[in-house]
Parts: sequence; C-alpha cells; structure tokens
Amino acid sequence: MNLLRIELSERYQHIGLLLARVGFGLTILFGHGLGKVSRLFGPEEIKFADPYGLGPAFSLGLATFAEVICSVLIIAGLFTRAALIPLVFTMFTIVFVVNFDKGFGDIEKAALFGMAFLALFFTGPGKYSIDARLNKQNP
Repeated sequence: MNLLRIELSERYQHIGLLLARVGFGLTILFGHGLGKVSRLFGPEEIKFADPYGLGPAFSLGLATFAEVICSVLIIAGLFTRAALIPLVFTMFTIVFVVNFDKGFGDIEKAALFGMAFLALFFTGPGKYSIDARLNKQNP
C-alpha cells in the first residue's frame, strides 16, 4: 500500500468543494458578517476603516455586502464566481491595505479566507451547487 497514491473519485472532489464553500461561507457570515449588519444599522456612530476614502459608513456597507450577501450566495453555490470577487477584494484589502503594517497576527485570518475564496474562484463551486444545476439546464 502506497500512502502517497491515495486516489479518490471525482465525486469526493465535489464534496470537498461543497465543504469548502459551506464551511468558509458560514464562518465569514456568522463570524464577521452578521456583526457588521448590527453595526451598520445600529444607533451608534459608524467607526470603520476607510482605506479608499469612500467614508466609513460606505466602506462598512461594502464589507457587509460581501460578508453577508456574497457568503450566502457562496454557501448556496449560486453566482459563485461573481460572489467570490467582493470577498476576495475585501480580504485582500484587509491584508494589504488596512492591516499590512500591523504584523502577521492581524492579517492571518483575512489571508486564509482570501486564499480559500481565491481557490474557490479558480475551481468553481462543484457539482453540488445551484450553479451546476443551472448550467446543466442551459448547456
């Protein structure tokens, strides 16, 4: 038995993509996105990073859109590649613009999320997604 030659069927690759989509999507949604919703619509003054000069409220709105709406689309596997673009942009903004000079500990989570989202962009959502079902109907 050669442990370096473990081979799985294509089905397991699609299960892996499903787990990655759902796992990273739920984590960003519940770990970061829903908290931003309460900050965005709460009574307190919005204090949020404004790396592109759009205003803290608008910047928070963009991050909230990415982390809530786009993560829900990714979990469902609907418009997956398009939904990944705002998330990749948000994560890499955190890494390279907002927290780059603060050290690795402040960029680690965003870097991991960003790489996972970028990998999903290149691989696609897999066959266990709404996108796959829609593509099957419209070849």
